[in-house]
Amino acid sequence: MELSEACVVMVTAPSKDEAERLAVATLEARLAACVQIQGISSHYWWDGKITSDAEQLLLFKTVPAKFAELRDLITSLHSYDTPEIIQLPVSAGADKYLNWIRRETRA
Repeated sequence: MELSEACVVMVTAPSKDEAERLAVATLEARLAACVQIQGISSHYWWDGKITSDAEQLLLFKTVPAKFAELRDLITSLHSYDTPEIIQLPVSAGADKYLNWIRRETRA
């Protein structure tokens, strides 16, 4: 697999239930090969003050060609007005794993 033929998309959600709904919807749409969910503590600026919340971090394993559709689906289902949706390139990885990502995200 060539450079940037895979990517990880980071998204946060306010609850485990919402995170799981986002994961299932994107997997069913074949926009990700895998979604990992982990509880985190987020500290950030919002409305002019520092805020802290327990959130769920989702890591979507996908390909760059699916990013726009993935972003749009997440945005349509997400409860936040401004959800975190960040695409990170994968610069290297195990060939079999990267090929699996590409294979599982085919429509």
